Amino acid sequence: MDGTHSKRCFPVNQSRKPWGLKWRSSAAFVTFVVGLGVTTDLLVYSLIVPVIPFQLEHLGYQGVSGLVGWLLFAYSAGLVISTPPIAFLSERYNNRRIPFLLGQIALIGAQIMLMEAPTYWMMALARIIQGISSSVVWVVGLALICDTVPERTIGRQLGLALSGMPLGLIIGYPVSGALYEPFGFRGPFIFGVIVTSLDFLCRLLVIERKEALAWDVDPAAQLSSREEKRPERATNTTSNIPLPPPADSNTSDQAREAISGRPGSVRSEPLQDAADCGPSPVAAITPRISLWSVVVKLLTSSRAVAVFVNVLLYGVMYTSAEPAIPLHLQSVWGLDSAKVGLVYVAAVIPTVFSSALAGWWTDRKGTAVISVVCLILSLPWWGLLILQRSLALFVVAFALQSFFISGTVAPFTAELAAVTKALEGVGYAHVYGAFNIAFGLGSALGPIIGGQLYDHLLQGWMAICLLGIGLSVLATFLVFCLFGDEPLHSVVRHRVRLP
Repeated sequence: MDGTHSKRCFPVNQSRKPWGLKWRSSAAFVTFVVGLGVTTDLLVYSLIVPVIPFQLEHLGYQGVSGLVGWLLFAYSAGLVISTPPIAFLSERYNNRRIPFLLGQIALIGAQIMLMEAPTYWMMALARIIQGISSSVVWVVGLALICDTVPERTIGRQLGLALSGMPLGLIIGYPVSGALYEPFGFRGPFIFGVIVTSLDFLCRLLVIERKEALAWDVDPAAQLSSREEKRPERATNTTSNIPLPPPADSNTSDQAREAISGRPGSVRSEPLQDAADCGPSPVAAITPRISLWSVVVKLLTSSRAVAVFVNVLLYGVMYTSAEPAIPLHLQSVWGLDSAKVGLVYVAAVIPTVFSSALAGWWTDRKGTAVISVVCLILSLPWWGLLILQRSLALFVVAFALQSFFISGTVAPFTAELAAVTKALEGVGYAHVYGAFNIAFGLGSALGPIIGGQLYDHLLQGWMAICLLGIGLSVLATFLVFCLFGDEPLHSVVRHRVRLP
């Protein structure tokens, strides 16, 4: 091709254009489906945890609390072990949809296995499979959003999807108890299978951006055009996430990469040959590097390492109090399991909004600013949790601490999206796979650390809260020094030197 042709590219007639192509590939629908997947993942997780101890007792097992702890560990183990191959294969074959669907099938099977398991080892196997399905949501789902949306709105879209985390917990805890009483052990699982099946149907409808491009539809360009029509939208100057070049209806960012073999390059002529214009997906021809090379590149990037360490710290902070909160509430205020569940719900409700708000702010102020603000604002509430003056104060402090800590997830994921652009050959699935491993390790260590502190120290609950304060300070330091193309400490130092 010499670039002189003006003929538009239309799909060949041998295949029909998918129905609902625009809305099925749109950024809004993809974000909704990924958010639904996150909600389902946390809902299923929270549905089964409260009822497993009763089933173990029914099966005649002793030392139930320890056995439940190992089942929680099995979930994290499945998540961590499965993440590297899922991330590598998703990037290697440039496909999100197939693993996205297979993960949901595995989740349905895991719930049925756990519901009917006659022995403990089968329960543990089901939990491992559930961890594997969870890794698909967090690796492939987040990568799918980054594939679809313009870079300048990644923070907001990720924040919206991650709002499903607290939403799943809010639904799961009370529904589990409500279904267990009248329907027994199978009741919560049947509800979980129904929700998971509906989630699977939504995933079937998703059309990846690379497939939509073959039909002259670019969801990223559509969202960009809508954003540009909003005059009040401020230009993001501090997020350090580069803006994509303008896209027209014939050639999108990913199409340019597919033609040239490298991100950011532009070919002048439109696609027009039959080989280029058919309904087959437009695959980006990116450099293929080994898994070891990906690991080396991530470990040599100070920004990437800072995010992964912060995610690990977040996992520890998020889960370290879980084993101790019911015991602490019972010993101080005499609450039973039902009232403890209500405290959890009251504390989790505000976090539904924190991810979306943090993502929106990240697109405008940058990943470092919002991360530092959230971490610093969480510190006083950790301290107030130590006090035993009133239950109302505890609930408020718990809710606000959870609100600000949860607000760090959106900027963390957006920072990884920015890091990906600077590492040739490293894709979104790679970095979110590493994100998943870091969180899995943190969430596995957190309950163990928290449980040991509470059981073996005279002021165990105070020790857990002080641990949260210390980890928040460490995370703030890492963000301040390493996040962004120009870290905050460099910005502050530069401004101080100015007259």
